[in-house]
Amino acid sequence: MFQSFEATTRPGDGPPRLAALRAEMAAEGLDGVIVPRADVHQGEYVAPCDERLAWLTGFTGSAGFAVVLGEVAGVFVDGRYRVQVRAQVADVFTPVDWPEVALADWLIAHLPQGGKVGFDPWLHTAGEIEGLRDRLEGSGIALAESANLIDRLWQDRPAPPKGAAEAYPEAVAGKSAAEKRGEIATLLREAGQRAAVLTLPDSICWLLNLRGSDLPRVPVLQGFAILRDDGAVTLFADPTKLDGLDLGSEVTVQPVDALETYLTGLTGPVRVDKATAPLAVSDLLASKGIALAWGEDPCLLPKARKSPAELTGTTEAHLRDGAAMAEFLAWLDAEAPKGGLTEIDVVRQLESCRRATGALRDLSFDTIAGTGPHGAVVHYRVTTETNRPVQEGDLLLVDSGGQYLDGTTDITRTIAIGPPGAEERAAFTRVLQGMIAISRARWPRGLAGRDLDPLARAPLWMAGQDFDHGTGHGVGVYLSVHEGPQRLSRRGEVALAPGMILSNEPGYYREGAFGIRIENLVVVEEAPALPGGDARAHLSFRTLTWAPIDRHLIDADLLSPDERAWLDGYHAAVQEKIGPRVSAATAEWLATATAPL
Repeated sequence: MFQSFEATTRPGDGPPRLAALRAEMAAEGLDGVIVPRADVHQGEYVAPCDERLAWLTGFTGSAGFAVVLGEVAGVFVDGRYRVQVRAQVADVFTPVDWPEVALADWLIAHLPQGGKVGFDPWLHTAGEIEGLRDRLEGSGIALAESANLIDRLWQDRPAPPKGAAEAYPEAVAGKSAAEKRGEIATLLREAGQRAAVLTLPDSICWLLNLRGSDLPRVPVLQGFAILRDDGAVTLFADPTKLDGLDLGSEVTVQPVDALETYLTGLTGPVRVDKATAPLAVSDLLASKGIALAWGEDPCLLPKARKSPAELTGTTEAHLRDGAAMAEFLAWLDAEAPKGGLTEIDVVRQLESCRRATGALRDLSFDTIAGTGPHGAVVHYRVTTETNRPVQEGDLLLVDSGGQYLDGTTDITRTIAIGPPGAEERAAFTRVLQGMIAISRARWPRGLAGRDLDPLARAPLWMAGQDFDHGTGHGVGVYLSVHEGPQRLSRRGEVALAPGMILSNEPGYYREGAFGIRIENLVVVEEAPALPGGDARAHLSFRTLTWAPIDRHLIDADLLSPDERAWLDGYHAAVQEKIGPRVSAATAEWLATATAPL
């Protein structure tokens, strides 16, 4: 299997490791140290050798950081992880609600006399440190670049990944690497910039039509790259991973340890992304007087706006994945009432259904299968220690996805095990109303995700409810299942544009009782003109994900006629698109599961 079920951390490891870190801090003359989740590439997913936050604290979530002071050690997590962090860390660590509690405010409260707080400049961006220094001004607290103390202490640290890279087919990408390099180089010349430093592996892999195996669930090659204004690229990565690949005469490969010397020999202005590049990169350039040009990674928006070939590929990948989901849901409907299933059984069966397609290359993330109270842990990962029986009366939340050569999928369905209660049905229906509102949305070109996010929350708000995560994230094509810069959230400030893929996943979570989430992927398209409308350009979403939504959990009386029509139309499309792709037994089940309300 791709997924394993062992617990990778133990709360009991935290106290001695924390004590050892404090001893190192004292030896270095530091009053505190910041331990981020991020690696040098600032991605959400990190290799085992970079799981420093998990090694120290036991917390395994994909976002957060710790700050260790002499008397207190805070673990900062957002709303997705507040249940999880309390279960994973020892009581020597204090969970901190972030971003409600700002790091600067917390430091000022806990270091009232000032002090020196160390950080590794390769693990923090220039924008992050600049913002923190601004907030700390006048506090007497200084931020100091320091050696990485976790790396010094971590004796059994795993080796860096050594997986081979592969060429990504031009037919699926829709453009050659040379075309992409030329287009981005044109952007640099138009901006008067001589080069750009690329630090995000998914940007580099997109630009060079490469994929890799350096991270779990994300098919990327880790490395750095310098793109010059003539379209030539120097790629800094382990050369053995690229053996046998023809990258073209304008792409040169150097080992990663050559990056620092190469940076200091560049001619400026050099474009650096303040939000994603390590502070160490801009420090090195500034140390040689090389002009910096702060600017967004130039690959981000072109990568986010998928080519017609990418959209054709991912549409097919989602149909394939939808058929696998239908096989799984039919199995679950037959087996769950018998009793005896556990969360691990659910995960294994779903992976088996995806593997049966013959096209699955990996999961796009570890499957979340949380039944009953585990469903309220937003990013729950089942282990042999937490494995819970799937019991009558539970809601089972299953969030999963696959990595296929032609697309990345991500789908969540919440299923009633036995007759659901009225409260659960009402909450599910509100979540469904929010998902339908996003699916049906039309908006003037130029609006961002933050402008649409309230549509998904309004039904919950009217009931005094909400959820503590964004409504949706960007998604790649055989790349990261979490892709920027587009997002549907209160922090989504990038204008949505045709070709962008996003998730649409409102939810509701009651700690200790149940969790609800419904998720489809959607792609932004030009909206057709409406009779009587003006000439202003509008955009809308096209749905990519096709799988039944549990009708047992829907209170049809709460739906408007338009909402009912959308749902019946969606289920009719599921039957039409997925029905011919599944087994005879599943086709019979699907006809009932997609019947009109």
